[in-house]
Amino acid sequence: MRRAGSGRAIPLACRQHRRASGSPAVNSHTEWDPLEEVIVGSVDGAAVPEWHVSGKAVWPPGQHQFFKDNQGRPFPPDLVARAASELEYLCEVLRGEGITVRRPEAPMGFDKGYETPDFKSKSGLYAAMPRDVLIVFGNEIIEAPMAWRSRFFEYRPYRKLIKEYFSKGAKWTAAPKPLMSDDLYNSAWEKSGSFDSVVTEFEPVFDAAEFVRVGADVFTQLSHVTNQFGIDWLRRHLGPDYTVHVLDFDDRNGMHIDGTFIPIAEGKLLVNPTKPCLTGNVRTTFMHGGRERELRLPECFKDWDVLLAPTPTVPSSVPLYFTSPWTATANVLMLDDKKVIVEANEAEAIARFKEWGFLPIPVPFRSFLPFGGSFHCATCDVRRKGSFRQILPKANAG
Repeated sequence: MRRAGSGRAIPLACRQHRRASGSPAVNSHTEWDPLEEVIVGSVDGAAVPEWHVSGKAVWPPGQHQFFKDNQGRPFPPDLVARAASELEYLCEVLRGEGITVRRPEAPMGFDKGYETPDFKSKSGLYAAMPRDVLIVFGNEIIEAPMAWRSRFFEYRPYRKLIKEYFSKGAKWTAAPKPLMSDDLYNSAWEKSGSFDSVVTEFEPVFDAAEFVRVGADVFTQLSHVTNQFGIDWLRRHLGPDYTVHVLDFDDRNGMHIDGTFIPIAEGKLLVNPTKPCLTGNVRTTFMHGGRERELRLPECFKDWDVLLAPTPTVPSSVPLYFTSPWTATANVLMLDDKKVIVEANEAEAIARFKEWGFLPIPVPFRSFLPFGGSFHCATCDVRRKGSFRQILPKANAG
């Protein structure tokens, strides 16, 4: 397989602040460079968010009544305990691989309501998904301006860690905090045959999980939590060193690109076959669900291997409150360009990763899936070996 791009390092001193030890406190440029330090989330005190149109747009219809009946209450304690145990095991596995693991400061509970001058919320949510709150570009850690009212204060459990990273030389940016007034939401939103975002362009919003990094190129999508205003803010903030590409997918419930389109090594792209990309001139077809489907990609991926995430085997007894079961096979965490954390019960996914030349590390995570994500969502890579570089062919990167 011919690799796309030369991987040439770009000497940007502003992205290479270093600790006294000589290594940067915060440093990450791709989804697959060797992982050295990671934040792993916590489900302690997790609460059911209030029923709101922003959730209606993305939550599975079969779970809507659960949110209506339980909004503001703690999640079932037995489910929380099992998920917490799985997170602890994940931490053990990561430490066994020589990776430094950090955890957020979870409060006593997220089930307390709050009020701002612009809105009221029956509760918060959790500190389970650092990937949604934080994203690292080089030596800068950015707090995302998330779109759900239940997540307004979700940055707080991470502040102690972020202040520590700042004290060691990292850059720290908090994106403009959204007001989350009624102007941000399309209150009359109803599902239609095409994508129509529940968030307006009133102010910039995005979840950090809406972006994946391939060195100097960043890929994102418009979704029910990320608007064009938010993408424009991040593009302007990152400046000319980065190219931010906006992709379109066959997905009416768009939320978080990291369960749909995941670069997992240079030259290898993992995709969710139920939500094929619609952007680009590079076309390929594949069979899924008994019918032929088309996948398009930008020209910069023409030499990459496209890997279809296997159909998940999550049983119906697992209550997937927030997402589809595809997070079990598509939302993976790369420890480097070979080692990949995979859900232990997904035998086909484990076999396929081996066929593709990876080294899968099975970790049970089915009790965590109900909280809305898998390994990539539950983590934020703070430090990976590697430098800022142009990986994709720049002339055709669009």
